[in-house]
Amino acid sequence: MNREVVVSGIRSTGYLHLGNYFGAIQNYVKMQDTHECYFFVADYHALTTHPDPKELKPNVFRVVAENIASGLDPEKVALYAQSDLIEIPELYLMLNMLAYKGELEKVPTFKDKVRMQPENVNAGLLTYPVLMAADILIHRAVKVPVGKDQEQHLEMARNFASRFNTRYGVDFFPEPQVFRFNQDTVKIMSLDGNGKMSKSENVSATIYLSDDDDTIRKKIMKAKTDQGPAEPNAAMPDYIQNLFLLLQLTATPEVTAQFTGAYNNCNIRYGDMKKQLAEDMVTFVRPIRERAAELQRDEDAIRKILKAGAEKARASSAATIAGARKLIGINYY
Repeated sequence: MNREVVVSGIRSTGYLHLGNYFGAIQNYVKMQDTHECYFFVADYHALTTHPDPKELKPNVFRVVAENIASGLDPEKVALYAQSDLIEIPELYLMLNMLAYKGELEKVPTFKDKVRMQPENVNAGLLTYPVLMAADILIHRAVKVPVGKDQEQHLEMARNFASRFNTRYGVDFFPEPQVFRFNQDTVKIMSLDGNGKMSKSENVSATIYLSDDDDTIRKKIMKAKTDQGPAEPNAAMPDYIQNLFLLLQLTATPEVTAQFTGAYNNCNIRYGDMKKQLAEDMVTFVRPIRERAAELQRDEDAIRKILKAGAEKARASSAATIAGARKLIGINYY
């Protein structure tokens, strides 16, 4: 039976954190048993911010190790580096002919990058959605697990697929759709209540999969709280909801029920709650951190995983490029 094709990637910058795990990686682990999965480390995308060349390989290897340590099985999926598929930049070039300056300049993430790094507004930043579309369409994927902030990029990928199909008169590319296991996608806020956890910003309020036990404890104990509810069954502020969400994700149901009851009865002791959450978080993160560290010490093993993943992915990408070339007319011999 043919499985639906799913594609997703993660930039090779920063450190993976709880938001990455609960928002994406745990769903990747579920998908690997039900879909044909292509998961890649987006090292080409990382070049838009000019990373230190000495850091690129360690960053890629760490992302691979942390994904495997979190449950991804390279025997079940194609796990590869974006730059290992030469077909991706070729499709990127083809799709750039169907993308227009005006629409690319309106993308909110491009505007944000222009504000954040006005000295480095390169063409790669402008055409980031085109490269993202190439990542997806190279496998003719039908499902893409993305967050709300990436939905516009996926809409653009559908537009490029539709334009290609219309231009060359064949339904060659499917129009990929957002894929979620349920409507309640897990979103993890930073511990200070200011936005989401981040791979590279607000590090003191983000729990990373590489954090040691004491660092986790210190971050949790500094998490933002308040004076507690003034009346029974009061609505929780979002930063308090976030602490309860983390508790629900890592503690036993009994522990979660205990502190939820205390909150609803106006006798919550946040210090006790955070101590409990810290220990549950330590227990959750430690095996991932240790397994990832073990994998990173064996670079040969990671190279073999990336090579095998690229070989799996190349069979699909080569077929796509061959078909696209034929439709465009680039088939001279």
